[in-house]
Amino acid sequence: MPSTETTSAISVNVHSGAVEFDGAVLFEELDVTLPQGRITCLLGTSGVGKSTLLRLISGLETGPSNGGVVLCSDGKPLSGRVALMAQRAFLLPWLNVVDNVLLGSRLRGERQSRDRAKEILADVGLADWANASPDTLSGGMRQRAALARTLMEDRPVVLMDEPFSGLDAITKVRLQNLAARMLKGRTVLLVTHDPLEALRLGDRIHVMAGRPARLDENPLEPEGAAPRDVDDPTVLEAQGVLLRRLAEAAR
Repeated sequence: MPSTETTSAISVNVHSGAVEFDGAVLFEELDVTLPQGRITCLLGTSGVGKSTLLRLISGLETGPSNGGVVLCSDGKPLSGRVALMAQRAFLLPWLNVVDNVLLGSRLRGERQSRDRAKEILADVGLADWANASPDTLSGGMRQRAALARTLMEDRPVVLMDEPFSGLDAITKVRLQNLAARMLKGRTVLLVTHDPLEALRLGDRIHVMAGRPARLDENPLEPEGAAPRDVDDPTVLEAQGVLLRRLAEAAR
């Protein structure tokens, strides 16, 4: 990714985050800090509010009972400086793959760099599918196209919701490595159900639990730079610690 003013690292702080859904309070008075230029991973049981938190930060979770204060370290609004990769690929069926990757710039009326989009598609293993229709792709391939679109956005803050969950084991490791390289220096919040993935990529790892949900007060902070090796003894030992935390949080 090119280094531009829009990609300067910033920290993000959420104060008093609150979301109510169908009369149930998912979380309230929730404070979250995303350190500048670091990858924060978030784990927890299904339905606890992880995806909702991503939507709240991105400005998509609105309503009379929903809100909070999202502050950036440079004092500027986050709007326009954040990319969100949802669980579903949301590829437009009437556009080919490369045009789906370029969708953001197209909607904003910006100059489109098809060469750059094709470079990123090659990085995620879809070079031969740039002109294909989304309905010809497998589920894992659509997810890779969505990852390429997220990387193409070139934003300083990136929110990712289980970005590698639909991939086979080898492709998952390869794309985790790619994400670690291409998101270096970005402020990232990555939701995952995979403890090993969190330990490979995360600089800080939180567990979300409870109703209303809270974050643990003592996040794990793995040693070394991402991506960490899957067979690193330190990573494997930390995986046991993280699994115990998840089991305790689910009680």
